[in-house]
Amino acid sequence: MSGVALLDPLQIGPLTARNRIVFGSHETNLGRGRAMSERHVAYYARRADGGVGTVVTEDASVHPSDWPYERAPLATECGPGWAAVAEACHEHGTLVLAGLGHAGGQGTSHWSQRELWAPGRVPEVNTREVPKWMEADDIAAVVAGFGAAARLAVGAGCDGVEVNAGQFSLVRQFLSGLTNMRDDEWGADRTLFALQVLAAVRSAVGDDKVVALRLSCDELAPWAGITPEVAAELAAGFAAEGGARRHSPGEADRGDSARIDLLTVVRGSIYSAGATRPDGHTPPGFNLELTRAVRAAVRAVAGDRVPVVAQGSIVDAAQAEWAVGGTGGTGGGSTGGGGGGEGADGAAADAVEMTRAQIADPLLVGKLAGGHAEQVRPCVLCNQMCAVRDNRNPIVTCVAEPFSGHETTDTMVRGTALRPVDVLVVGGGPAGLEAARVAALRGHRVRVAERGEDLGGRARTVARLPGRERFALLADWLEAECRRLGVDLRVGHEVTAAEAAEAPHMIVATGGRDGVPTFERTKAATVLTAASVLDDPAGLPAGAVLVWDPIGGPTGVGVAEVLAAGGREVHLATPDWIVGNELARAGDLGPANARLSQAGVVFHKRCRLTNVRKGAAVLADRFSDGTVELKVDAVVDAGHRLPDDELYHLVREGLGHRPLHAGDSVAPRTVFEAILEGRRRALELG
Repeated sequence: MSGVALLDPLQIGPLTARNRIVFGSHETNLGRGRAMSERHVAYYARRADGGVGTVVTEDASVHPSDWPYERAPLATECGPGWAAVAEACHEHGTLVLAGLGHAGGQGTSHWSQRELWAPGRVPEVNTREVPKWMEADDIAAVVAGFGAAARLAVGAGCDGVEVNAGQFSLVRQFLSGLTNMRDDEWGADRTLFALQVLAAVRSAVGDDKVVALRLSCDELAPWAGITPEVAAELAAGFAAEGGARRHSPGEADRGDSARIDLLTVVRGSIYSAGATRPDGHTPPGFNLELTRAVRAAVRAVAGDRVPVVAQGSIVDAAQAEWAVGGTGGTGGGSTGGGGGGEGADGAAADAVEMTRAQIADPLLVGKLAGGHAEQVRPCVLCNQMCAVRDNRNPIVTCVAEPFSGHETTDTMVRGTALRPVDVLVVGGGPAGLEAARVAALRGHRVRVAERGEDLGGRARTVARLPGRERFALLADWLEAECRRLGVDLRVGHEVTAAEAAEAPHMIVATGGRDGVPTFERTKAATVLTAASVLDDPAGLPAGAVLVWDPIGGPTGVGVAEVLAAGGREVHLATPDWIVGNELARAGDLGPANARLSQAGVVFHKRCRLTNVRKGAAVLADRFSDGTVELKVDAVVDAGHRLPDDELYHLVREGLGHRPLHAGDSVAPRTVFEAILEGRRRALELG
């Protein structure tokens, strides 16, 4: 294996993947009811067309007792969808594995209106719902469900299946001492359920199809959970040639094989759901050393017969290349890169999941194969639009690539406009740069005027927040693509009314401006905006600081982190019941509160900022007449912004033109809406 490259073929059981990059199983909310839909087909086919070697579809529940989210696929309804996905992906030479699972006690009864099933009565973390202790008939039904689902998937044309023993998984719950405290045979041997599931699946698919296993190898709960050391033994047992299926006491051992052909290493448990796919606060490649250790154990019993796949925020090609033993970099500077402990071949894995990377750029593999790695659109690891398992039921998409997930409903950027035109884009932030990029791709002649000295706008500001540094890569990519496509980029250029009047086509993307404070202040008070502090933290006077955060998003929390890291006394006030309320959507709510607490930030919840004067700020309780006066030397306002729409209204109302309008200058929101609207406005030209 020494010298293996990322784009080399990979033998998986009886089949060969054209490269070592995997588009892993993840929730999409693309279903129609509980069936795989035409949206799934287009979504997976686009990655297959982009060159990925293996696609693992969204997990389908193998038994009707499991309905973990509203549009969660149910295996019995997935046959036609699996067939369509397989046909579409096979056309491009991509292997397709059907994801199979059961969320067990980590599900919900919201849609099924029935009890949860689990190994024991451990309450679900979010809902506190206590599941049913599974009886022998329940266990047999789920095992049979895995076998029936696997049979249906390969009958529909899939190349095999992946059994989920990772996050949100009943199989993992049986393996773990955190959730399996039974005193019967299923607790005496916690591998029994997994072995029976794998044997049922192998029996259903035969030897000419792939059986893969997604295994949590660190539950981050060493007091009772699966630890890396235990996981290495588990993985070796599952990988061993001819692993025998076990049965209930007294039943004869028929020697049915429970062997696997592929193993994907993940981490996380019922108590650490966000650890499986964290945001940018966790370094990319965080699982690589764990994967290396598990791979060594697997190879000791199975040689290279069972390839091991690394998962864990691997979004950069150089790190992926390094992981499989190629020559691309040194592990990307993450906790998984470099260092000792390498196997004889130097590799940490045989293949890599680059799932979020391919949500951000479906053409990633093709660009690498064509020698254009610099053109790969970066994943910023924000989890803002690709984490969809919440009560909003959003469709999977991407901050940087809004067409992802909307392949059947939105307009693809392709072809040349029938009538190329001259376009002036005012504003060089994410909306303006994306508008310019797409307009140039369509053959228009584009000029960008940015009044500041730098391009990238709010993406550059966001990149100054802890864990959001990769937004700078997105700004760099947008600028580089505009230059590659011949866009005339001008900084330090304020567009005048006369210049605007002469522009035949204009897209206004002038961004936002500071909002109106919702509190009273004296002239002597020091009040700065979050953006100004991020641009120049040294501009704050010495002393204690209050961060006022009426939004509860990453900005207020991030500013507090930055200031606390500088050794200041920092207070954070919010009208919400919890700090950073909106961070729950991206999985960073708990971690953010832990980071702030560890940094010594003082929380003030359920309050509103009423008055700021020199040396003090007054907070009023939202539900009583109580007030608190804080002794602080400055206040940072992380509140709402307003649109900077003066030029737009000047052109539209003063000059009689109707320019196109995008991003924060329409209404201040996130980078996602800015890029989406910049793209849409560009597609309206010509």
